[in-house]
Amino acid sequence: MAAFIRPFRLFCIAAIFFAWAPAMAQQPDVQTAWRLLDYLAVDYSGAVSPDGKVVSRAEYAEMQEFSATAAEKLRALPAKPEKARLNAEAVKLRDAIGRKAPPAEVAAIARSLGQALLKAYPVVMAPSGTPDLGRGAKLFRENCSSCHGATGAADTPMARQLDPPPVDFTDRSRAAERSPFALYQVIDQGLDGTAMASFSSLPAQDKWDLAFHAGSLAYSKEQVADGKRLWEGDSSLHALVPNLEALSGLAERSLAERVGSAKAASLMAYLRTHPDALTADSGSSLDLARARLRQSLAAYEAGDRDKAKSLALAAYLDGFEPVEPVLGARDGQLMARVEEAMGSLRAAIAAGKPVDDVRQKIESLDGLFMEVEQALAPDRDSALSAFVGALTILLREGLEALLIVIAMLAFLRKAGRPDMARPVHYGWAGALVAGGLTWWAATSLIGISGASRELTEGFGSLLAAAVLLFVGIWMHGKSQAGQWQRYIRDKMTQALTGRSAWFLFLLAFIAVYREVFETILFYAAMAAQGHVQAIVAGGLTGAVALAVIAVAMLRFSQRLPIAKFFAYSSALVAVLAVVLAGKGVAALQEAGLLGVNPLGGLPRVSMLGLFPTTQGIAAQILALAILLLGFAWNRRAAIQSAKSA
Repeated sequence: MAAFIRPFRLFCIAAIFFAWAPAMAQQPDVQTAWRLLDYLAVDYSGAVSPDGKVVSRAEYAEMQEFSATAAEKLRALPAKPEKARLNAEAVKLRDAIGRKAPPAEVAAIARSLGQALLKAYPVVMAPSGTPDLGRGAKLFRENCSSCHGATGAADTPMARQLDPPPVDFTDRSRAAERSPFALYQVIDQGLDGTAMASFSSLPAQDKWDLAFHAGSLAYSKEQVADGKRLWEGDSSLHALVPNLEALSGLAERSLAERVGSAKAASLMAYLRTHPDALTADSGSSLDLARARLRQSLAAYEAGDRDKAKSLALAAYLDGFEPVEPVLGARDGQLMARVEEAMGSLRAAIAAGKPVDDVRQKIESLDGLFMEVEQALAPDRDSALSAFVGALTILLREGLEALLIVIAMLAFLRKAGRPDMARPVHYGWAGALVAGGLTWWAATSLIGISGASRELTEGFGSLLAAAVLLFVGIWMHGKSQAGQWQRYIRDKMTQALTGRSAWFLFLLAFIAVYREVFETILFYAAMAAQGHVQAIVAGGLTGAVALAVIAVAMLRFSQRLPIAKFFAYSSALVAVLAVVLAGKGVAALQEAGLLGVNPLGGLPRVSMLGLFPTTQGIAAQILALAILLLGFAWNRRAAIQSAKSA
């Protein structure tokens, strides 16, 4: 086993890094570049007039500096196919500013580049909870009023001493250009070259509260009242602003292009002061999925296959993923049907199927969404359903991890090295702690997007599958006649040394954390529906059941002869490796990282990692082939060893 441990330790560390690499792209360089582009789009008009004359040399120099910095940040981003286009657009923006292009042209380039940037390198654009405007007002008084004034009009003595002056949040023309997300970015990072300092030490939700409050100061009470009347009287407007994420990234100017300036101003006045209006409708997430699917069909009909595929993926990640945890607890089969239908739609778009075929798949999904809404209806929610859901989720998600950990502990007992069980215990305990921190971060600091969730599960599953492939082959080799005794005599003294501790720790951590990560997201979504006591009771019951299973398995393994133990363990580990290979590929397909080619006629059995796609089946066949070749090699080696003995 020592021969496997050294390369695996490096492999595990590298794989963990690459598993989180997509999330690392969502860091300050992306946010800073986007913030600078947004600032250029809004403030360039204060530097250059429509006829190309410099109005303020200081402002114009700042625009040149900001465009250069934005271009530098874009060049430093991780490699992606879209990066070359982003860099080309950044050059185009700098050239436009250099030749003193009209503000409308610069604003259009900057906004287009900003949108493309967030599409290629997504960042969290929405608060994890509904913004509290009362909390935002309090924070504004404590941190911002000395410069921006109590009303946001920047009319204080300190404001008159600053150059450039602080932003006037009551300025209607400026307010129409800024989204809450843009304000959040400035609050989080500050603004170089101005007196605006960073408030990055504030919790994320506090910064969102501040952003929504600041973004509401330009609107009157009359506009708020008119916006409420429009929102409650015209349900078609809900599709334009379906959820908090859409509102957080929406500027009034963009909405005005669809509904007109007066109506856009009233709607923004109401929604920014009453963001809870978006979370009151439990169907808003599915409404977003429907809207994205309609947009996908329109793009496909127009011949833009890439955009259609991207929108279809967004329908799943942004629209269906938020309700998936609760739906999975109430009706797992319906959840699987929706996932399969969404994958089939993306495959049809990628394959260039006829428009009628794509339209039919979208209509079928709309029918499935109606079933989802019925399953999620309040009358289907009860303390009993919450208890059963929490219990089954923990058993379903925890059993795979438990089997891996128990196999490791049983092996160490059989090897006569119970002292080496400590790294295993550290591994699974550390995964539980990391899961708790993930829960806290997901509810307090950041929002975990559907893509991040699927990527974490996908890479974690594939990493665990790769490790288990080699462990299974190794265990099978020790089940051959005479091999274990020979191994004990010749290898055990150096096989399980301190170097093994890292391997044991990492395998236990990865196996448990990927399940904990999934479980806490399910539980968080269920808790938002109520019946918290029933959920806790279900979780505790599931934990007790897993503990009983663990004790029973350990006792059973003690009574097994050593050869049978390794034979059974290798078979178990082999099955888990094949299962995790299928689950990992399926998760990466759902995140849009891998393509989807459905295979008709095959059942979908998620417990076995069997998802009827070419990619998933191929991954499982490859894993199975590696195992069979390894087992055959072990038998051949055992025969040759017996002949030479």
